[in-house]
Amino acid sequence: MPVFPNATLAFRYYHQYTVLESIVLHPKRSFQNLPVMKMRKTQATVKLPNPDSLTTNRKTVMPYLKTITTTMALLVITATPCLAAERPNILYIMSDDHAAHGISAYGSRLAKIAPTPNIDRLAKEGALFTNAFCTNSICSPSRACVLTGQYNHVNGSFDLGGRVLPGKQMLAIEMGKAGYHTAMIGKWHLKVEPADFQYYCVLPGQGKYHNPEFRVRGDKPWGKNLIKFDGKHSTDAITDLTLDWLQAGWEQDKPFFLMHHYKAPHDYFDNAPRYESYLADVNIPEPDTLWKRGAQFGSIATRGADDELIPHIGTSIGSRNPRRSYLRDLPSRYPDEFPPNFDSANHTYEENTRLAYNAYLKKYLRCVKGVDDNLGRLFKYLEDSGQLDNTVIIYTGDQGFMLGEHDYQDKRWMYEESQRMPFLVRYPKTVKAGQRFDTIIENVDYGPTMLDFASTEIPDSVQGRSFKSLLETGKEADDWKQTAYYRYWMHMAHHDNPAHLGIRTKTHKLIYYYGCNYDGGYQTPPGWELYDLVADPHETRNLYHDPTHAELAADLKRQLADTRVRVGDDGTHYPACEVIVQQFWDYDKTDQDNAREISHQYLQRRLDELKAGKRNIQTFRGNVK
Repeated sequence: MPVFPNATLAFRYYHQYTVLESIVLHPKRSFQNLPVMKMRKTQATVKLPNPDSLTTNRKTVMPYLKTITTTMALLVITATPCLAAERPNILYIMSDDHAAHGISAYGSRLAKIAPTPNIDRLAKEGALFTNAFCTNSICSPSRACVLTGQYNHVNGSFDLGGRVLPGKQMLAIEMGKAGYHTAMIGKWHLKVEPADFQYYCVLPGQGKYHNPEFRVRGDKPWGKNLIKFDGKHSTDAITDLTLDWLQAGWEQDKPFFLMHHYKAPHDYFDNAPRYESYLADVNIPEPDTLWKRGAQFGSIATRGADDELIPHIGTSIGSRNPRRSYLRDLPSRYPDEFPPNFDSANHTYEENTRLAYNAYLKKYLRCVKGVDDNLGRLFKYLEDSGQLDNTVIIYTGDQGFMLGEHDYQDKRWMYEESQRMPFLVRYPKTVKAGQRFDTIIENVDYGPTMLDFASTEIPDSVQGRSFKSLLETGKEADDWKQTAYYRYWMHMAHHDNPAHLGIRTKTHKLIYYYGCNYDGGYQTPPGWELYDLVADPHETRNLYHDPTHAELAADLKRQLADTRVRVGDDGTHYPACEVIVQQFWDYDKTDQDNAREISHQYLQRRLDELKAGKRNIQTFRGNVK
């Protein structure tokens, strides 16, 4: 009787045995109609029945089956890393709001005090991208870009109401067609059911940091089938769920495609209690731009006429923005991060800003520490199970995050810290260790790259392009794009960011704040910004109005117009908004005079809102001027 060390080998042998038996006895039967057995991997020894014990009406074929089964047993024993090893597993790990400069492999000011050794391992043993960009720095739209390979004006996910309907969840569909076992675990944040995945277990909306609930497939309608993890932090629970699925849920005769998404370090930053002492006695290094807002930074769009809107554009760390700031929000949420009986009235502006900044960064970095530690658990399991080197591992965030730069919080901006995404890849079979690329890639390119690793076709609907050949050869294609496109639509919502669009090349950035909502309403002053990222990597000097850079500005404007054509952003989705975009495109003296008037009008509107106690009005829809 053949003996196998585990049920997985036994299943493979027994399945092939029964298939061959059926072929001999029923040669006309189609392979597609044969039953497929599924067995979970165990460590038990499994014994299969001897062919001689089969019923007598099969004795005429027994000599053939004995020969075949012996051969098949040898094949299984010698080839057991199996079908799944022929193509790699694909593990896509995405945290929420994890900025590249919050990862020590990127070498930022935080690298020494808050190392991320497990994420850094991917860079050391694989590749790191310094110019990976989101096309819209906000949660749902970025996730939709990854899932569909399309820009938001095509996939329809413009803002936090974004969704990708079942039947349109391209990555899950195509990976399933390619024979992958597909799973989505963690933060989904696309409203509708992730039904095109074969397995899912996802947080409702933003989800909770503590005692999280997850939506699963079940007998009840979408959203009603819940499981809960009392006493657990979401980062731990998401890792546990993935480990459980890898051990007991994954059909190991197939490679897996797993999207493993953390909620952390999204605000507000509730770390697991075990990290409360982490960085407690450390003064977090500050960006120079937290304190210095030079006269050349920004534009009338972000400062207002004669700087009158500086308090009202972009939520702040300290007290600059009277509507929303971390100084206003964090003391009540995290009193232990502030002096006892803290009252901001008893401290200077500088003291208040520094206290709020340290509270913000410590809570954020504690959440990052939880992610990195849990990835250590996940990587160890893959290593112990023999799957690490057979898995394409990608780590990214859904966008970047402002960590105090320019006294801004959150994301949404096209500034570097918000637009840039971390992107690291490990796959030692074809991706050389220690590579660092400055090639421009966008989140719409991630999906086709993963499909390319799966050796399957990329649908015509996909706008992005695979960069697998770059990872494997180290050479950027001659016809690779040289501009990343960006558009933030959710005008002045939540964090006081005006709507804008632009392009980012390897050396420069052009931002156009057109300053209106979908319906052309709630206008803020339009303006243009141009930054030389080689000479001014922290974006402190806007060169747009500098006569010595007029030719450069005109050239980048042409590139922006061409890029809009390339990606299909023709403005037809919101025509009233496009009217404003075109109105201020040339930005001549008349346009600039109009911008000053709009600035004055907006200032009065904001002051009236604050006086009336209106702190959370809808700004991104409606044609109110």
